[in-house]
Amino acid sequence: MKIIFFILISLIIASAETLAHGPTRQKVVEKIIIQAPIEKVWHAVRDFQNMSWHPAVASSTGEGGSAVGATRTLTLKKGGSITENLEKYLPSEYKYFYRIVEVSTAVLPINNYSAWFMLKQTAEGNTEVIWKGAFYRGYMNNNPPADLNDKAAIAAVRGLYISGLNQLKKLLEE
Repeated sequence: MKIIFFILISLIIASAETLAHGPTRQKVVEKIIIQAPIEKVWHAVRDFQNMSWHPAVASSTGEGGSAVGATRTLTLKKGGSITENLEKYLPSEYKYFYRIVEVSTAVLPINNYSAWFMLKQTAEGNTEVIWKGAFYRGYMNNNPPADLNDKAAIAAVRGLYISGLNQLKKLLEE
């Protein structure tokens, strides 16, 4: 009888832990081909302090240039800001890695966001731009409201990436 009781209690605890697990890390990858040499595209995006090419950004300020540890604050046209920290900068590989250190979920419904921004030269001499991010939804507990759930977080990040990549393509192919 004690063994059956122990098994039942174990199953209840295991079920509760399964149901109580919080959000899962989400990932978004967006790519675009820009008909321009990689050096031209890198020249437009290499300065971590300058994100003026993104249509959602009204201004970009920061400290540290493009050195590891640099910070930037993006003031958005629709209001709000995002503060980011540069963690890896690899100009010989045309890529950098950064993390959001401060953002309101009203501005971007995410938590614990990090991303790679990378360029690759295509066989045709064009440039593939790859923006790859990982994050959690804005509401870290179970049963999130619709505006802070996984779907909202993915849509917001995807929209940010697509609008930025499309604008970069437009600017560099003119």
